[in-house]
Amino acid sequence: MRRIEISHVTEYLFSSRVSLLPHRLLLRPRENHNIRIESSVLEISPAHTLQWKCDVLDNSVALVGFTEPSDRLRVSSSVVIQHYEENPFDFLVDDYAVIHPFEYANEHRAELAPFQQSVYPSDRDAVQRWLDGLGLQQPMETFALLDRMNREIAGGFVYQMREEPGVQPPALTLECRSGSCRDFAALFMEACRFLGLASRFVSGYLFAPATAAGNASTHAWAEAYLPGAGWKGFDPTSGEVAGNKHIAVAVARHPEAVPPVAGSYLGSPDQRPLLTVAVRVRALAAS
Repeated sequence: MRRIEISHVTEYLFSSRVSLLPHRLLLRPRENHNIRIESSVLEISPAHTLQWKCDVLDNSVALVGFTEPSDRLRVSSSVVIQHYEENPFDFLVDDYAVIHPFEYANEHRAELAPFQQSVYPSDRDAVQRWLDGLGLQQPMETFALLDRMNREIAGGFVYQMREEPGVQPPALTLECRSGSCRDFAALFMEACRFLGLASRFVSGYLFAPATAAGNASTHAWAEAYLPGAGWKGFDPTSGEVAGNKHIAVAVARHPEAVPPVAGSYLGSPDQRPLLTVAVRVRALAAS
């Protein structure tokens, strides 16, 4: 078992006082058989009210209401998790789904159908041409298909850190041959859905040597549903199958649905808030 501390500070500075409207925070990791939350501290200023809830996909959501104007918004999350070792390849796919193409079992179709629907239908032709070029539209082992797509994005595209909000459409990622982790995850998802495989977007953190120095950022990858194995993560930024370096915070059907901090404000139209984000993910000594 590894103990990991995740520090995530988001700060907005305004040139004059504004009225902060309700904000939605997705900062608390998803607990499961691999991850247990040992402690969690969320500090927010200015004065506010706070309510926790779970959304329809069981993401932990903090709803924040502000009670006074301010020229600064600061959200600081500090979480310590216990991350248990897991072999990401220790799973078995149900016999009927070992070879792609296949149809999901009747009892799963209603739940999985939303995750098979294209988010970028106008990009369908571009995704199809990309898959055709890779020779992936023929019967083959399902996991090998997903692993090949994952590695093709990691090896054939240039990673670029984009500060702009939102996600780049897959067709643009294919045209530019570059993108951020969010963009690569969106392309992987759309390719899965084109092939009839349920997929979803994952927002979270990555534990790696560089992140301990405090120069980390949030990370994004994708999951595909494999009967018998469940939701399996694929990180097209690195080409790896998601394992004990990946710490999921939120999952969503749409890639733009789960930003870590989301909200708005009322102020003068010439306001241009200055945003700073500091993320650190580091290992702690065993307790």
